[in-house]
Amino acid sequence: MKFLKFILLFITINVSAQQGGMWIPSLLEGMNEDEMTNLGSKLTAKDIYNVNNSSLKDAIGHFNGGCTSEVISDQGLILTNHHCGFSQIQSHSSLENDYLKDGFWAMNLEDELPNEGLFIEFIVSIKDVTSQVLANVTDAMTEKERQSQISKNSNAIEGATTKEAWQDTKIKAFYNGNQYFLFVTERFEDIRLVGAPPSSIGKFGSDTDNWVFPRHTGDFSMFRIYADENNRPAKYSKNNKPYKPKHFLPISLDGIEEGDFTLVFGFPGTTNEYLPAVAIEHITKEFNPSNIAIREAALKVIDAAMKSSDDVRIKYASKQARIANAWKKWIGENLGIEKSNAVANRRDFENEFTAALKDKNLVNKYGNILPEFDKLYTDFSSTNIKRRNFIEVFIVTNELMQMIFRSYQMEAAITANEDNFERAKNATISRLKGIHKDFNANVDKGVYQAVMPMYTDNVDASIYEKTAFTNLESTLALFEGEPKDVLKKLNKDAAYKYAKPIIEEFNNIINPEFQQKNEVISALQTKYMTALMEALPDARYFPDANSTLRVTYGQVRGYSPRDAVYYEPVSYLEGVIEKFIPGDYEFDVPKKLRDLYNAKDYGQYADKNGKVPVCFLGTNHTTGGNSGSPAIDAHGNLVGLNFDRVWEGTMSDMNYDPEICRNIMVDARYILFIVDKFAGATRLIDEMKLVHPKTK
Repeated sequence: MKFLKFILLFITINVSAQQGGMWIPSLLEGMNEDEMTNLGSKLTAKDIYNVNNSSLKDAIGHFNGGCTSEVISDQGLILTNHHCGFSQIQSHSSLENDYLKDGFWAMNLEDELPNEGLFIEFIVSIKDVTSQVLANVTDAMTEKERQSQISKNSNAIEGATTKEAWQDTKIKAFYNGNQYFLFVTERFEDIRLVGAPPSSIGKFGSDTDNWVFPRHTGDFSMFRIYADENNRPAKYSKNNKPYKPKHFLPISLDGIEEGDFTLVFGFPGTTNEYLPAVAIEHITKEFNPSNIAIREAALKVIDAAMKSSDDVRIKYASKQARIANAWKKWIGENLGIEKSNAVANRRDFENEFTAALKDKNLVNKYGNILPEFDKLYTDFSSTNIKRRNFIEVFIVTNELMQMIFRSYQMEAAITANEDNFERAKNATISRLKGIHKDFNANVDKGVYQAVMPMYTDNVDASIYEKTAFTNLESTLALFEGEPKDVLKKLNKDAAYKYAKPIIEEFNNIINPEFQQKNEVISALQTKYMTALMEALPDARYFPDANSTLRVTYGQVRGYSPRDAVYYEPVSYLEGVIEKFIPGDYEFDVPKKLRDLYNAKDYGQYADKNGKVPVCFLGTNHTTGGNSGSPAIDAHGNLVGLNFDRVWEGTMSDMNYDPEICRNIMVDARYILFIVDKFAGATRLIDEMKLVHPKTK
């Protein structure tokens, strides 16, 4: 089997100030370094990633596996988004201590709040292990055989890797399985909440402004890493001390202006930049619309309930945000794909690819790929939609169905092997307790009535009055006794009897069919990636996001989303006041913030025009997982905190377009202004390193 040496491709391309791409930080020397310099960077590749010495990568942590965070003091102070820390803020909130509504600030170390299960993971090193992972993998293998050999090789590599006792390893695939890297990591598990602004700042604009510029959201929260007496990862203990990091980010008080270099460093989740046109068309015209409709129906019920009750508002805040985020993102993604003419442009590229196959005598080797994609997606589309609709209804939006689904999984585990009983039961009970913590049966019944008709004609809302699952005590009673007793009680429950046949259809028919069809498509996508790089070697290829540490560089830039409309790249505190609607859950503004604005009491955090910047735009290529990523200036200082993209640019997961794709960042000066002048948490300001790189 022939494998491309990707790094050689990077040498042959003319250096330019290209925008877009999520680059592996250990491979920045050369073209990427030159591109960053052309964009205004003063950083070297070793400033960003260095195994032997402190570098920027040592300040970047994977926050709970889904967001990014960064160290901003020599005492392990962590900055991330408000929405990344939202579930922790919510978990500490109550009607008596409503930290969602009022905010939270620990005025000393003793007041910082521990968070069970929360972790931050750092990358120690990155190593290319492609040849070892693909050893003994041949073209003659089936996809299952290929993956089995890759897993066997990967396990052997990880087992032979030299690391410290408190470190871990993982191997991740890049370029659709054409390249592999080994990561050595350190995971810290004593993470304490330090500060969060009220939601009227941290979530200002809520659903209306989500994904839409101009933003005026102070989307940040602060945590602290604690370590043992040797400064190593440890479980929570009162004896743990604030972590002493290998590197932390100074914060620039000079801020940004249009044209400034920006580097966003983080853990982007998933992108699919090399999909064929038929796949993009399926996603935007078939797959997304059906899921948008389900979430929209659920949100109407949840939003109305949250407005009518503070108890429901607190319980459903995190759920509502999670459901609404993807709902609006998918809508914007569809709009961006249409606006940028992405499907037609991708077909033009595919024509170029087909012509290149002819020129290089590769038709026999790769000429079947695009016609095969067309055939596979025609067969795959209905299965893909049905499977995702099930997930939306039974796992994402409706919690009674989620409880039944988790209980059914337990039954399946016990049926397969009764020895699994205690472990499966305990895991299920833990999940159900987590759901019941923020569960309201009346709200959930309304969601059920709204979304279930979008999946099946078999709708019976009376199950809510007949089931034990709507009350935690009666739920737990179902799991008491021997395995046969538990299963008997479960199968007599009205909601369980209702949902079980639907779940069985998913488990036995829909999901296996999806897995089988998707496996074939994934294998073809791997072959397509190989073919692209062989047929069009001078094209620019960056690896899709896969939740590993990446660098994306760009500049502060405004944009024009449509005819006769242009957005300046910076929003200001004035805009917060302009949007202010007293008592509105999205646009209320705390009195103290209004007072600070009226008095122009901005401290050292105003720009040269005497205004407080709130958010700014960049051309950095980001996605989910980059939430909480630092925006770093040309000198390696923090200037902002990434938290969003513009609505029309959410298509960047499939089609990055430098004309309209923009990421949105909270200005670091607004963060400091809120911490200092609004919250009075000056102890946090005192432990940061504030710098003036532009006045040197």
